[in-house]
Order: sequence, then C-alpha cells, then structure tokens
Amino acid sequence: MRRSANLIQVNAQLIDTETGGHMWADRFETDRRNLPEEQSEITSRLAKTLNVQLIEAANSRLERERAIDPDARDLVMRGWAFFNRPFSSTTMQEAQRAFERALEIDSRSVDARIGIARTLINLVAGGWSNSVERDELRAEQLLLEALDRDASTSDAHEMMGLLRRFQNRLAESRIELKTAVSLDRNDASAFRNLGLTLMYLGQPEAAISQIERGIRLSPIDHLIPIAYSGLGFCHLLIGQVGDALEYLRKAQALNPRLYFIHFGVAAALGLKGDLRQARAALAEGSNSNQKLTRWQHGGQTARGKPIPSLRSWQRRRCMPGFAKQVFPMSDLTASTRRRVHFEAGGTAGAAGGFGSWK
Repeated sequence: MRRSANLIQVNAQLIDTETGGHMWADRFETDRRNLPEEQSEITSRLAKTLNVQLIEAANSRLERERAIDPDARDLVMRGWAFFNRPFSSTTMQEAQRAFERALEIDSRSVDARIGIARTLINLVAGGWSNSVERDELRAEQLLLEALDRDASTSDAHEMMGLLRRFQNRLAESRIELKTAVSLDRNDASAFRNLGLTLMYLGQPEAAISQIERGIRLSPIDHLIPIAYSGLGFCHLLIGQVGDALEYLRKAQALNPRLYFIHFGVAAALGLKGDLRQARAALAEGSNSNQKLTRWQHGGQTARGKPIPSLRSWQRRRCMPGFAKQVFPMSDLTASTRRRVHFEAGGTAGAAGGFGSWK
C-alpha cells in the first residue's frame, strides 16, 4: 500500500505457492476521503478478480491431473472457467457442456443448474441460440429448481431477473435483480443487469448509477463490454451522444464480436451526422452475426413485443427518431421493421438496414 496526498494505492499479486510462478497482479486506487465508502468495493473487486484467476488455475490443474474422471464439482469449476473467458458462442457452449456433465453426475447440484441456465440465457442474449423459446423455457425450469433448493442464492435470482427481461416482464425482472443485490452487495453482474432493466423501464439516469457500480466492483471481467454498451445506450437515451459514443467505442474495442454494440455505435454516429461511418458500423454488426433475424439485446425478445415503459419514455423525452434507431423492435409496425433509417436533427438519412426482422 502506498499513500500520496489524498490518494491511496494498493498493489496486489497472486503467486503460485507450488511453483513460485507469478499468476496475476493489479493496482487499486482510491481517494482517502472516500475510503470508508469505497473500501468494500475495493475488497469486492479484489475478491472477484482472485476468484476468476483461481478458477482458471484450478481448471488448468484439472485438465492436467484429472481429465479422465472429473467429479461434478470439478466440472462445475471447469464450466465457470470457460464462462469467465471472453464472451463468445464457443466459450458459452464449452461452459454449457461442462455444466451439463456435472448435472448428469450429480442431479442435485444447484451450481450446475445455475451454470446451465446462465449459459443458455447468454446464448440467447448473444444471438447464438438455435431455439430461443426452448432455451428460455429450460433456463426457467432450471432456475425454479435451483431456487426451490436454495432461495438465498444471489446468482439464481440474478439469472431469473435477466430471463424475465428477455420475456418483457420488466417489473418482475427488477424485483428479482433487487433481490439478488440485497443478497450479495458485491454481485457486480447483478448491479449491471439491474441497471439494464431500469433502462428498459425508461429510467436511464437511475440505470447509469447501477451499471457504474457494477463496473467499479468488477472492472475487468469478460462481461464488461456489455456494461459499457449499456452505459452508451443510456447516454443516447438522455441525448448525451458524445458520451454515448465514447462508451460504445470502448465496448466495441473490448469485444468486437458482439453485434449489438456495432448497432449502438451506428446509432450514435447517425445522430452526429456521420452517415458514412454509421453505415460501416451497421454492416460490421450484421456481418458479426450472419444468423441475425431480430434484435436480441436487453429487453427485446423473440416475440418482438413492444416494451411499454421504454416506448412511453422515448416518446416523452428522446430526440426524434431515436427509438427506432437504437431499439428497432420496440415501436415499429410490421411494415417498417424491415428497414431502419437514421434521423439526425430531424433530417432523415439512410444508414443501411438491420436485416430481415421476423
């Protein structure tokens, strides 16, 4: 620990005691005047980071020593190791396979149920599901079983909240996510997801504070690009286009495979009047998911139902045409879903289509 004026800097290292090898290091900084408030967040961030690193190290050891006959706990650990890697269809599918094998070995495992549900929901969120309704139905059943066995599990409530958001059951989503953060005040992912649900409820200002807290609690995990994209969409909703573009660009740089981030960048560029780059961002987003037939981020569902709270808020507060730029499924008729155009400053400019909406 080092002190300089009002700044406190903590350097942490993780060393493998068996080999003496250096596994991880990080630096934490905070203002001494806010130390009582931020101490728990620093501790949480350290614990979260160490947990991810230890899971990955344990998985590597399992692969070396027990690959032939792993038990259920080994497989759950392996599943989380895959899950914590950069967000992609491959990592989610690998994680699901490990959790599925764990559940086959131990049919009572709550952790395996939550792991499978989490990967199924993330496959839906990423646009990688082959059957959205089937995956959502199975995820819900697994989460209900997990909650029946242990209702105090923060992760199960968080995943149920995320699932309810995909189902456009936003009030239930908020309840589940608030339950998750009350059970675990250091659950960074739950805070971020609560923020996204608040955004879809038409409360982007409240959403920003929740997402920011989630980022402070765990600033380097694999889902951080989604958190930054959420901040970007929130700033777009309140008309702060410059800030929005900065956050969306940051998310894009961290994980360019997530197609909806490119669409957000396109919306921001369209509002700034840069239609050439907006078209390029739209094309990049479409190319990143060849199976894209609908908007799948956040509260948008396979059924294409409107989100009343967000739609009403957009009509009251958003700049003209913004609702149809960033949330094209939320308030479009069947005829206009087939193609989306940007409107910047009241002037319509074609920025390319989002593909075939079904």
